[in-house]
Amino acid sequence: MFARLLSAVFMLALAVPAGAATIGEDGLHKQDWFAVTFKDIAEDIETARDEGKRLVIIFEQRGCIYCTKMHEELLSDPEITDFLKAHFKIVQFNMFGDEEVTDLDGDVLTEKTASRKWGYVFTPTIVFLPQEVPQEKTVAEAAVSTMPGAFGKWTFLNMFRWVHEKGYESDEHFQRYHARIIQELRAEGRLEGE
Repeated sequence: MFARLLSAVFMLALAVPAGAATIGEDGLHKQDWFAVTFKDIAEDIETARDEGKRLVIIFEQRGCIYCTKMHEELLSDPEITDFLKAHFKIVQFNMFGDEEVTDLDGDVLTEKTASRKWGYVFTPTIVFLPQEVPQEKTVAEAAVSTMPGAFGKWTFLNMFRWVHEKGYESDEHFQRYHARIIQELRAEGRLEGE
């Protein structure tokens, strides 16, 4: 009996696609390497900086097909996940959730009122925060960049690279940075699907 049960469990494990994301009780896709915090943004920025990383907030919602694409196609790609894990502390927000959030300006909100206050209306929306806690700003005002929606591998990864390299402080706009990287990838024969 135990052997049959073990065999059934093994067969079920094989039936799950390799890129399949886990769904939490809140209906959101989960990555075991996402940070779970008290969602005090100033504290999260400081903790990320102390770890040598940058804070990123990802807004998602139940049933979001683009969130599914992001988790199953992008966040299952080792090239992407290795880079993100090394350089970013990622905290997931539910666009319609009720968990408490403390904005940089001290306002205590819920996830859903925070998304409205900050003007985020698409999922996924990825918000890149500065390395230092800004004074008297909201998250939306302090963000160094925001990526609304799901994109292909290279656009997605290049945005994280551009933020990591502080491209927002240079004269090279993200679109020019991205185009340059795409040309380099073509020259190397590595371009896939973009």
